[in-house]
Amino acid sequence: MFDSLTDRLQEVFRRLRGHAKLTEKHVEEVAREIRLALLEADVNFRVVKDFTNHLKERAVGQEVLRSLTPAQQVIKIVDEELTELLGSTNASINFAGHPPTVIMLVGLQGSGKTTAAAKLARHLKSGGRSPLLAAADIYRPAAIDQLEKLGERVEVPVHADRAAAPEDIAAEAVRRAGREGYDTVIIDTAGRLHIDQEMMDELVRVKERVHPHETLLVVDAMTGQDAVNVAESFLHAVDFDGVILTKLDGDSRGGAALSIKSVTGKPIKFAGVGEKLEDLEPFHPDRMASRILGMGDLLTLIDKAQESYDQEKARKLEEKLRRQQFDLEDFLEQMQQLKKMGPLDQILGMIPGVSSKLKGLKVEEDQVKRIEAIILSMTPEERRNPHILGASRKRRIAAGSGTSIQDVNRLLQQFQQMQKMIKQLGKLSPRQLGKSFPFQL
Repeated sequence: MFDSLTDRLQEVFRRLRGHAKLTEKHVEEVAREIRLALLEADVNFRVVKDFTNHLKERAVGQEVLRSLTPAQQVIKIVDEELTELLGSTNASINFAGHPPTVIMLVGLQGSGKTTAAAKLARHLKSGGRSPLLAAADIYRPAAIDQLEKLGERVEVPVHADRAAAPEDIAAEAVRRAGREGYDTVIIDTAGRLHIDQEMMDELVRVKERVHPHETLLVVDAMTGQDAVNVAESFLHAVDFDGVILTKLDGDSRGGAALSIKSVTGKPIKFAGVGEKLEDLEPFHPDRMASRILGMGDLLTLIDKAQESYDQEKARKLEEKLRRQQFDLEDFLEQMQQLKKMGPLDQILGMIPGVSSKLKGLKVEEDQVKRIEAIILSMTPEERRNPHILGASRKRRIAAGSGTSIQDVNRLLQQFQQMQKMIKQLGKLSPRQLGKSFPFQL
């Protein structure tokens, strides 16, 4: 989403290189370029004005630190101001002291509210909570069916009553949670194609009936400034405690993410970063600021790895690497584990120094599937001992995987190179090993 803004900001920083001091002229030029970049990113004009004013106040007259260039000084200031603009710190769910915690989702139809409810249920369940979904959207065709199917996929029960009023459905879901031991109730309310008084009145009735501990507004980041306008309308009509920003992986310019906290005063608590039900992340302003500036996001990468990787499998892999026994079965398993973390181009983009070098590079998921098909077409013996693969075996594998012999040979060559690298790393001491990588976790 922020690629265009990232490119513009990095171009601004490149122009500052070679200067020994930040002059007022430099600061004015930087502020003007950043103002244009933010406006092009569809950021609210009042937010842009405040942002650039703060930037100029902090930058004018500041001496460049010994180890910093002017570009790095500006990056530091912009990073801190972006973090502040996005909300300063991560805002989490306010759980009730006595369960169940009631979370009410509101928003317009088409914002991804029902899917967000299932994603949030999955996220909370993975954190050790026991959620119950409540289907209070009785108007949209198949809304209840959709939530029930999503509930099955994330293994979370759904409370539904097609004959009851929304406020009655919500109240009964809370009572059921108390009876059956669920500690969290997530209420999926009805939306409209546009804001109207009837929808707001219904939301007020639901709130008055169940007194939710959290009301979260679900907004579509792809709608840009319209998302901010929607947020203001909901804020005045029913109020809310935080925002779930969906479709943050889309190709819009990012103005909603950069404007909504400043305009409404309410934090972004979660961000939808993909279509899969696991693609919901807690929103960390400092990490998002780093992504926007092209500096990667190692902490989110580590979180994804810890969530996706099996610790026991990782321990066994480490032992095999130490003994230099890494084979194609291990390679396949690591690819499958990596796929769980999300699209490969997004994962690579979180590595500092790598994201800026990958502009224009699209990691083809089809290529990953092709490699997977080739390895799965091998026998267990062939995966463990790829040196036995002769011409006839390669023809069979190519035919079985729907690929060519050239594809099979290319994979084997890449795997051989990887084995050579593993052998070289195995000869290094722990201290030398640490120096062989450009960064350390």
